[in-house]
Amino acid sequence: MQLTLPAGNFRAWLFDCDGTLADSMPLHYIAWKQVLAEWGCELPEDLFYQWGGLPVKEIISRLNEQQGLAMPVEAIAHRKESLYYELLPKLTAVPEVLEQVEAGYGRIPFAVVSGSTRQSVTASLKALGLLDKFDVMVCAGDYRKGKPDPEAFLLAAQCLGVPPESCLVFEDTEMGIQAATAAGMASVKILQPWERPANASPFERC
Repeated sequence: MQLTLPAGNFRAWLFDCDGTLADSMPLHYIAWKQVLAEWGCELPEDLFYQWGGLPVKEIISRLNEQQGLAMPVEAIAHRKESLYYELLPKLTAVPEVLEQVEAGYGRIPFAVVSGSTRQSVTASLKALGLLDKFDVMVCAGDYRKGKPDPEAFLLAAQCLGVPPESCLVFEDTEMGIQAATAAGMASVKILQPWERPANASPFERC
């Protein structure tokens, strides 16, 4: 099924990575569950998806505060990423988004705008054979305020030399859509696996 894009003369496409380009959220959740279990910490699946787009270190800090824990942020982040890398052979692309990437590549500039680390995004895109298709990567550590703040999207637009209002964002999280809207950008909402009704398209247009 082809993904329908909103009308507009867009000069750049900005893609989230996890859950948008890469169907990686289930794999990330497996990694999270494993590393957090080692510290007696719980991350319910609905909260995991609600926090989609947050940097790994911020998630750990929030869990520490919520559950009265003192997990070492750097060590947990490194361990979680390592567990995710072990799962990369199982990674697949989101088909309808991949179709758009293949259709638009070479005629419109692309950027990845992610709350994940540059190392994680690079590993995911390499596993999918997509890394060379993106002109700009904006990842955790490149900006101060994460989604739903628009900073990351605005930085990507600046790096591409395209006005924000001429950018189209592909996003799977509510925080990502809020960030795109705050940046003055149109967006396409991609549903998470657990949101997708049976026998229905996993996408909806925003």
